Amino acid sequence: MIAVSVKPLFITIFTLSLVAAIVLLSPSPTFPANPFSADSSTVRLEIWRVQRLVEWRPCKWWIQGHLNVPPTENNGYIQVDCYGGLNQMRRDFCNGVGIARLLNATLVLPKFEAAAYWNESSGFADVFDVDYFIQQMSSFAKIVKELPPELASKEPFPVDCSKRKGQFDYIESVLPPLLEHHFISITPAMSQRRDRYPLYAKAALCQACYSALRLARSLEDKAQELFKAIPKPFLSLHLRFEPDMVAYSQCEYSGLSSSSMEAIEAVRDDRKPWTGELANVWRKRGKCPLTPNETALIMQALSIPTNTSIYLAAGDGLMELDGLRSVYTNVFTKSALLDDQDFTNMHGNTKAALDYYVSINSDSYVATYFGNMDKMVAAMRAYKGLYKTLFLSRKAFAELTFRGLKGKELMEALWSAHKEDFVIGRGSALPDCFCESKL
Repeated sequence: MIAVSVKPLFITIFTLSLVAAIVLLSPSPTFPANPFSADSSTVRLEIWRVQRLVEWRPCKWWIQGHLNVPPTENNGYIQVDCYGGLNQMRRDFCNGVGIARLLNATLVLPKFEAAAYWNESSGFADVFDVDYFIQQMSSFAKIVKELPPELASKEPFPVDCSKRKGQFDYIESVLPPLLEHHFISITPAMSQRRDRYPLYAKAALCQACYSALRLARSLEDKAQELFKAIPKPFLSLHLRFEPDMVAYSQCEYSGLSSSSMEAIEAVRDDRKPWTGELANVWRKRGKCPLTPNETALIMQALSIPTNTSIYLAAGDGLMELDGLRSVYTNVFTKSALLDDQDFTNMHGNTKAALDYYVSINSDSYVATYFGNMDKMVAAMRAYKGLYKTLFLSRKAFAELTFRGLKGKELMEALWSAHKEDFVIGRGSALPDCFCESKL
């Protein structure tokens, strides 16, 4: 018979019971409901971890748009005159595709008429894959590289579309000269009512913008080279604080370096900054570009780690970058990652195309503005299923700082303002081509 000692067994049972009692009777640990509460220095929710309620996805009428094959008859040829920077020209071109389909016309691939400011000489075929575009558009709209021989030597009849809105204006005012001259040129109006387009015309526009346009092979190879050189994961930041941008905004800034002030004054012309109460009203309306320092502050409020790898998707001449780099130390630029000679030989459209490619493929995208590039990038990221996209609110920042908020209180308020935008997907896609999808 085996003898069993009762004393050690009793001690063991007593010890386990005591531990269980302590666990059950102890008060539950408290966790801050808000990431900026008293313990926010150690517990803070990164903005990308917030659960979203809405996503933007391609509308069904676009994805099924190829079912509406263009009719065989043709009302004539349309050439779109594209001006400005790459993303502005891309926007106008996409609008032109929709107009051509609306009027049952054939679109002639455009020439890029860039202003001298952009230091540009590259054309459509230098930036985009022409053959791929035409093939992808075959079921949506009629596209040709060149005019037929009988029209090849003819200059297009210019049609002013600056005040045209919606399908009825284009049909009533643009279709007649198209039928008369057979070859017209247009510059699409910025404020078009595309919601009044028939779905087959909207589908052609959407297909052109987000599915059919891809970079030319040589340019895409360069973009991939740049993309691979950036440490992963990374955030692409579209920062706008160039001298012309600040001068155009007519906003006054204190604390800028003398070199920045001189650069702004050199391009200000007759755009004098607002003063007094008008300056305050203007800033509260969100009209003033965020400085790199303000950008860093908002990103910190959103709990974006300061060791995040950041690709700076921006043009030349950014000012006050030390305000960003003093907080976020892993900042990378095209000029630093590419070969010096390659970078020097690049034109404005090429640099913009590289920024676009990197931004639509980055792990996350943050913009301090809501311009043509930002709209295109955000929509393309939605098309690709990448939803870590956010636009920093200049309006919210101005309103909160005018209220005198500082420190933790300001950080909490900035968090709340941007959290609401991110949760509902505000600004993350163009509603013309994308529809809300509740999660």
